[in-house]
Amino acid sequence: MPISRIDQLERDLRAWSLRTPALSLASSLGAEDMVITDLICRKNLPIRIFTLDTGRLPEATYRLLDRIFEHYGRRIEVFWPTPEDVEALVKEQGVNGFYHGLAARRACCAARKVKPLARALSGQQGWITGLRRDQSPTRGDLVTETWDEGHRLMKYSPLLDWSREEVWAVLEEYRVPYNALHDQHYASIGCAPCTRAIQPGEDERAGRWWWESSDSKECGLHVASEAEKATQAS
Repeated sequence: MPISRIDQLERDLRAWSLRTPALSLASSLGAEDMVITDLICRKNLPIRIFTLDTGRLPEATYRLLDRIFEHYGRRIEVFWPTPEDVEALVKEQGVNGFYHGLAARRACCAARKVKPLARALSGQQGWITGLRRDQSPTRGDLVTETWDEGHRLMKYSPLLDWSREEVWAVLEEYRVPYNALHDQHYASIGCAPCTRAIQPGEDERAGRWWWESSDSKECGLHVASEAEKATQAS
């Protein structure tokens, strides 16, 4: 009998935690990451869980953090941008400067997400993401295991081949807490000013930075270096 998706996920997480003992789930608190969070908590796997609070998250995301603690008795570790980085960003481009161009938006993501991620991953041997290939055109070439040259550690993406339907089947079966915005057609949830609900037929990332081209919709957390791309292609 073929192994189920959730059983394979558990096997992968256990194997990776043995191979890279200092292992973290970098949770966006989205549906995919809640599938992984639920398994880590239910099975008491030795995997740290953290998230990034950019300071611009929707209220529903903060409520989810409280629900996770109520449901599992475990608090998710939170990393924020430094006040100095935020002050410099706002001084340079204004409070909502990210609407004014791709470079400005990426500078905002760098201060609020990329730099806090680097701090969160300091001292780790590997990190886990909830990425799926069919979320957007920019993720079609991702691989399950890769060396993250930028952070100098392993990167694991166990849900790459999962469908949206499979993710939600697990959430429903195990009654996993999730962000209430998903019920309002928010497929991918980031900062409040940069996230909207999607329309029928749009890809799952269409609601993120909707004023930009679909081939630029990454914040910098999951952009492979040239060395990684060469490794993936070989």
